[in-house]
Amino acid sequence: MIIGFDADDTLWHNEDGFQATTRIFEDLLDAWADPDEVGDRLFAIEKRNMNRYGYGVKAFTLSMIEAAIDISDGNIDTAQLQTILELGHHLLDRPAELIDDVVEVLEAVGREHTLMIITKGDLYHQLARIDSSGLKDHFWRTEVVAHKDPTTYRELLGLHGVLPREFVMIGNSLPSDVLPVIEIGGRGIHIPYHVTWEMEHADPSVADSHDAPMLDSLADLPAFLADWA
Repeated sequence: MIIGFDADDTLWHNEDGFQATTRIFEDLLDAWADPDEVGDRLFAIEKRNMNRYGYGVKAFTLSMIEAAIDISDGNIDTAQLQTILELGHHLLDRPAELIDDVVEVLEAVGREHTLMIITKGDLYHQLARIDSSGLKDHFWRTEVVAHKDPTTYRELLGLHGVLPREFVMIGNSLPSDVLPVIEIGGRGIHIPYHVTWEMEHADPSVADSHDAPMLDSLADLPAFLADWA
């Protein structure tokens, strides 16, 4: 069996850094709006820019700059804009902080199955994080994609000669890691992270329509796979 792993918030911590940065950004803009309004307007700009910038820290930083100019009616000063750039640099330079037990899990699962990383985001940053994580040698293939949708998964599996029925995807996001794979005839296992980016929230009616298993933690995966038909 071929098993694909998401990277951010499945193999290493990610969204908690974005959340902490957003709180700092909200404080930075407190002269012009309350934190909830700043957060809402930043997210709206992120969402609007998705087709322009894609995913990742660089897209987030550009959206923070745009939001700061918009919220402040152009009155934000260069020192504050420099602070926003530094927030983005801090996220880019953040080392990959591995999820608990990830090495042991990959070693155990890799003894029985062929492993892949399939992650989305900024190509350069994601490849750098994969390299710096120390996990690359556990994987047969590492793929960074612009989107995680049925078409992308179908094309990616076809490129590597993998049949969907032979493929399982592991990840923290139902709309990115689980539901598209089920749609093309594969299987998915949902391992939620303690915080989820709003763009990765599944529509409740869709979220309740699947039969993918959900595990409490990555550490539960080897035993679950050993018993899973």
